[in-house]
Parts: sequence; C-alpha cells; structure tokens
Amino acid sequence: MGIVNAQNITDVVVGSLGKHGEITEREREIATALIRHLHGFVKDVKLQHHEFLAACDYLARAGKLCNDNRQEFILLGDILGIEVLVDMMTNPVEGNESESTVLGPFYRENPPVLPKGASTIQKHYDNEETVYFEGYVRDEAGRGIAGVTLDVWEDAPNGIYENLDPDQPEYNLRGRFETDETGHYAFVAVRPVPYPIPDDETAGELLRFMGHHPNRPGHVHFILSREGYRPLISQIYDADSKWLDEDSVFAVKESLIGTFRPAAKELGTDLHFTFDFVLKAAAAERAVAAE
Repeated sequence: MGIVNAQNITDVVVGSLGKHGEITEREREIATALIRHLHGFVKDVKLQHHEFLAACDYLARAGKLCNDNRQEFILLGDILGIEVLVDMMTNPVEGNESESTVLGPFYRENPPVLPKGASTIQKHYDNEETVYFEGYVRDEAGRGIAGVTLDVWEDAPNGIYENLDPDQPEYNLRGRFETDETGHYAFVAVRPVPYPIPDDETAGELLRFMGHHPNRPGHVHFILSREGYRPLISQIYDADSKWLDEDSVFAVKESLIGTFRPAAKELGTDLHFTFDFVLKAAAAERAVAAE
C-alpha cells in the first residue's frame, strides 16, 4: 500500500524494491539497509527541511569539486572514517598477511616504472631527508615472492602531493618497482612529512562541523600486486611523526608503523627504513593448495 505516514513510510519504501524491475539480492540487501538507516537517522535527529536542503546543496557542491586531481567524496569518506571501515570489511585479516588501509584521494595511475634501487625524487628541498627503503615481500609461508609490483607515492617535503602542486615535476615521488627473485624490493625517496588534507571547500566544512583537525602523520603509500595474490593497498607510517595517534582520516594501524634509522654510508642516503610485507594468496590459489 502506497499511502504513507510517519510510522509506515520506511516499510513502504523498502516494500517497493524490485516491484517494477528486477534487482539482485545484493542490491536488495544494500538498498534495504540504506533506506532503513537513513530513515532512522532522519527520525533520530528530527531532521528539518531546511537542513535537508542544505545537505543537498552540500553534496552538489562536493560533486562539482571532483576532478582528476581531487576526489572529494573519497576525501569526505576518509574524514568520516568510512573508507577505512570499508577497507576492513573488504580485506579482513585472517592470518599473518599484512594489513591494508585506505587508498586516499591522491593516487595517480601509471607512474614511471623504475629499476630496483632507483630514486623517485625529481625535485630537491632544503629540508628533505633522503631515505633508502627496502624489505621483502613474502607469502604466508615466509617464502619470498618474485615479480611483485610495488606502486609507491608520498607527499613532498613541503607537505604537498605532486598532483596538487604545479611547482613539482610530473610524478615526483611516485614510481613502480618490482621485487627480485628473492622477493626483495628497494628504492630511494624522502622521509614523508605530516601534512594537512585539503581543509577548504566541502572537506573543510565537514572538518569544522566535526570540530576536527585536518592533519595526517608522515606516511608512504603502497599498492602491491602480483597474479595469484590478493592485491594489497596500504601505507607505512613514521613512528616518530606528529599526529600518529590522531590521524585525521583514522587510517593508522599498529602493524604499519616503522622506524627511520641513520643510513650506512654505502647506501648514500640520510636514513634507512626497512619494512616487510606478507601477501595473501588469491581465493583460487588457496583452493588449489587445499586440494
């Protein structure tokens, strides 16, 4: 029945799902939960019409900000802790595999492919600290995995990512590397510095509405991928960085924190950072191994 009141409106809307077009069970599950939670929110806060219109305007303005360099809705999801929660639902840790965390809004596809040990640095800064990053990528049994692609990116010593800074060269502090036959990777970059996420426009409005700050601790982004293994999107964090315990996007996990140490002279950098990853076999590979 389509006649509604405050008591039955939620059930009427849920009951309309799939009546005039086929929907999948997953679509029904998501739509039902979304409707019930949104209606519950409206009732809980007794949302007023002028507030509803303000929210519509806010989302419209957020949409207009999206471009190749800034994905405003990912940024808003980060500020609300939604992306990190979605990641936890998508990639639950079931064994000794490395933990994942948020992709973030500043990833760029197709960074340069560089040889092992090469540098991602294309522009130097007076305050930079160069770093030799290295480690091993292993499977759950501890065996090194050859041919893993590591896509890495970070902010510059001025606290700005290359795609937001017209003064930086294209793909500065970004690169793709591959593990050798032992699973070892290595590259040169800089020590990441804490920085504020964009706090202008709709992202800034949300931060101020929440009474929250925009700052992130120093970190380097990684995407690890190889056929036969579950892709890993993660970040590694500087144990000595400010904001480590108060990340504006709630993405820091204990297992992803590491320590920068003085580098040996032969490395040719200021600092040395070691970090190992463990990749989980893809579902099909696990099924074969179990047979």
